[in-house]
Amino acid sequence: MRIPPLKAIIAFESVARTKSVNRAADELGLTASAVSHQLSNLESIIGQPLFQRSGRGLVLTPTGERYLTDVTGSLADLSRATERASSRKEMDILRVHSSPSFGLMWLLPRLASFQAANGDIQLNLACSYEDVSFSNGYYDIDIRHGYGNWSNLEVRTIRGEYIAPLASPAYLERHPVLTPADLLSHRLIYSETPLAQWKQWFGRTGVPATQKTFDFSFDRSYMSIETAALGLGIALESLMLASVKMKEGLLVPVFDNTYAVEVSAHHLVYPNQNADLPRVARFLAWMERETSARL
Repeated sequence: MRIPPLKAIIAFESVARTKSVNRAADELGLTASAVSHQLSNLESIIGQPLFQRSGRGLVLTPTGERYLTDVTGSLADLSRATERASSRKEMDILRVHSSPSFGLMWLLPRLASFQAANGDIQLNLACSYEDVSFSNGYYDIDIRHGYGNWSNLEVRTIRGEYIAPLASPAYLERHPVLTPADLLSHRLIYSETPLAQWKQWFGRTGVPATQKTFDFSFDRSYMSIETAALGLGIALESLMLASVKMKEGLLVPVFDNTYAVEVSAHHLVYPNQNADLPRVARFLAWMERETSARL
């Protein structure tokens, strides 16, 4: 049985992911020479080179690509096995990464529902602005915002998402709105995130708004939704992301559903092989039930 030292495999995975010995060394808390030594040791055991140098740094050889695919899942299994062994009870671990607005505004308020239906699964949630890589086998699912163009991955689009003007009832009581054109004289909140922006929304309603300025501008949906809920203006945002605020009565659509724009903005993304994991299948089924329930 030929099993290389685990530290050599970890060094290999880190270099393969970062494409740099120096970055891998920083990540692992080692010197660059120590990482290079581990790679040389691993290549000696395998008997073939795993990397080749290019103008952009290190690139995996075909052997290296196959080896990375084989070992990354094993590393993730080892990590989960260790976590289960150190846990007080038998529990499967589901690792989910999400865009911050979806994780904060939609997923977190519903975790009690997931826990009630899946008490034997520990859900570990991380949020950031970057799409995660599945190469190291760490994450099971990534919930991404965008146009859904990710190759070599399963993409399940969350259907029924609409973008519409939203405001607090208190704001609308102070500043009534009757028509889309009325919005030009109101305090509007701009967010960079929605796939449908104010310019496009006004264009769909036939209102010229090329010179309209905004009272607030944010780069994240959760900030514009919170600002609208505070009664500081009208936001053009996702009804799905704002669903908890709407259920609590802190936000309401300014117009009826005919003025809402349907988008395919949020997606459940995962490697094909992950669909066979029971914890992933159960999370996908739970997401389907929750999103079908709308508000």
